[in-house]
Order: sequence, then structure tokens, then C-alpha cells
Amino acid sequence: MASPEPHEPPAEALLLAAGRGERMRPLTDSCPKPLLPVRGRPLLVWHLDALARAGAKRVLINTAWLGEQIPTALGDAHDGPHGPMALAYSMEGRDFGRALETAGGIARALPRLADVFWLAAGDVFMPDFGFDPAARARFARGPALAHLWLVPNPPHHPRGDFGLDAQGLALNLPADDPRPRWTYSTVALLRRALFEPPWCDIPPGNPDGMAAPLAPLLRRAMAAGRVTAEVWAGAWTDVGTPQRWAALNAPSETAGTAADPTLEGG
Repeated sequence: MASPEPHEPPAEALLLAAGRGERMRPLTDSCPKPLLPVRGRPLLVWHLDALARAGAKRVLINTAWLGEQIPTALGDAHDGPHGPMALAYSMEGRDFGRALETAGGIARALPRLADVFWLAAGDVFMPDFGFDPAARARFARGPALAHLWLVPNPPHHPRGDFGLDAQGLALNLPADDPRPRWTYSTVALLRRALFEPPWCDIPPGNPDGMAAPLAPLLRRAMAAGRVTAEVWAGAWTDVGTPQRWAALNAPSETAGTAADPTLEGG
């Protein structure tokens, strides 16, 4: 069900864990990518630990490919060093037989999310990111529909995704615009209103299981000056290939920056 269970409090974060991870095969033939271990912990658990450290009380995780493995592995609570945090699941694979892409998955989960919520991809390694409650409070007080964390462009995505102006507005730059672009990290603060008209036409709860990417919604909101951003200079890796996963687990590895040249990687 897309609607919350009776008395279920809204989740403060949505972690995306539904993708097939084609580029990670054969590792993902039998294990969802977000459960692959990095430095002794599943990728997804790094985000869960950071959210718990920031004081989050409830996190929603969407699943599709091998989706039953994720609640089996993580259960209904994350009992880390920062106290218990409730976990809930949006089971796209069970309900529709496939993943709904980013915007479709968020729309599916929307009735179970807080008005302002964190978004992060479960296959991104960002060990120093803090999910700062003060950043969430500032965003909630402002008019923006989304606040994105951008990262310097990796070698295999040299043109980046979005620009950034001096006032902190994210820019959807034309292809021939010479201004610099950065790569979207997949971490963001979002407002539920971004998934309502005129930005999004998918009904809350996405009862028909429409699959849709997030990028077009962000670009529409950018055109209206409703998306802010900042550059994250800390360690960040999109664990998109077996080579990157192996490098993160190498004994001498220091986490770096690596991304795939799409906003909707799988």
C-alpha cells in the first residue's frame, strides 16, 4: 500500500534502493546493490547510520530488484550506535513487478513522507555527509522546492548536470552555455509540493505505477527559480561499477569522487 499504516508517522527520509544495477553485474545478480558491503557495512547502512546520527526517527526505503532481501536484512528498525530508528518499505517490485524510477518511486511513497524530506540513493557512498538538521530547518523556512548537493565532475561525466549562480540557485544551463556545471550527488532535500502540479502530474501514491525520472521535475522548478544547491567537496562515490566497488574496499583506498553520466543511473 502507498498510504501509511494507521498511526504510522511520516518518514523524514527516502532512500532509493529499487534499481537493478545492470552495470554492477554479476555482483547484483543475487544481491541488491545497496546491500553490497563497503568497508564492512552494506552501502545502505552508511546512510542509515548518518541519518540516525542526525536525529532521524523514521526512514522509508523503496525496493524492487530482489526487493525482499532488503527488509529481510535490515528489519523494521535500525539499531545503530545513535539509538533506534524505525524503517519502513515501499515495495515497488511486489506491487508493480518493476522499479518506478526516481520520480515515480517518490510519488509512490509520497503519502508516507514528511512535508520536507531527505532523498539519497542507496548506492552512493558519501561517508562524511551529515544530513544536517539545521540545513533541513533552513530549507523548510524558505520557498525552494528542492535543495541539491552537487559534486565536482568526475572524469567520466565531465560536463556535469547543473549550474549554480552566486545566489545559490541551481541552473538548467543550455548545452552551449560556457558557465561551469556540477554533478548531482543524488542527495537532496525535497518538498512534497514538487510532486504536485504544475511540476508533477503523477497522483500521490502513484496508484497506476507510473515510471518517471526526477530530472524533468527539477528542471521545471529550476526554470521558475525554485531549486537551490550547494557544492559538496567531501568524499563521494557513485558505486556504479564492480571496479569502483572493489576500489572502495581496497585496504589503501581513500574515498574519492566517481559518478555515472546520468541522473537516473541503475
